[in-house]
This record gives sequence, C-alpha cells and structure tokens, in this order.
Amino acid sequence: MTEFITNLTFFVLAAFLGYSVITKIPATLHTPLMSGANAITGITLVGAVVVAGSGSTTFATVLGFLAVVMATVNVVGGYMVSHFMLQDFHGGGDG
Repeated sequence: MTEFITNLTFFVLAAFLGYSVITKIPATLHTPLMSGANAITGITLVGAVVVAGSGSTTFATVLGFLAVVMATVNVVGGYMVSHFMLQDFHGGGDG
C-alpha cells in the first residue's frame, strides 16, 4: 500500500509540474518547442511500453497501457502540428 501511495504522489507531482511548466510558456513558443517535446514524449512512450509490458500488477499494466495511448496521441499530434507549421513556410510559387 505504501508503494501505491508513493507512486500516486509522484504521478500527481509530475502532472502538476507539467501543467505549471506548459502554462508558463508563451503561446508563440509552443510550436518551435514542439520538436523537442516530441523527442521527450518518445522517451516517455518507451518507458510506458516497458511499464505496460512488465506485468507486475494489473494496475501497473492498465496505467502503462493508458500511458502508451496518451504518449502516442501526443507524438502523432505533435508531428502533425509541426508538419502543418512547416507547410506554412513553404513558398506557394507566388514569388
């Protein structure tokens, strides 16, 4: 039970820290930082796969699976945003 409390505490603190960091970044910097965030999320995705595949407890497997889903959505969405942003900088042949 103490391990669960410790893990839950780390999860809540990480969520709070992530929210605090993201809300303090100006909106004009979000897109340039997307590629770096995608690399970090890729690392998160690898860790989530390890946790989901560990099979230590059912709870850990479920949380690992949810982390894999969320990290995958984040990576794909980040690359889509980066792709659309880069399309804006390509010349349309107008001069």
